[in-house]
Amino acid sequence: MIRPSGAAGFGGCSAPVASSRLTDAVAASLAIGSLSLCLIVTLTVLSIKVSMAMPIPA
Repeated sequence: MIRPSGAAGFGGCSAPVASSRLTDAVAASLAIGSLSLCLIVTLTVLSIKVSMAMPIPA
């Protein structure tokens, strides 16, 4: 049984599914999200270090 070429699977020609503006918008939102996550983690670590350096009031 011989299957015709390009009938099924991922071997056929690819077609664009999104515009370049949409791709750029998704990439920009992911970059902003990752930067904000890094900023939140940095501030959390710094605040933990500062709170550990403070003496415990008696």
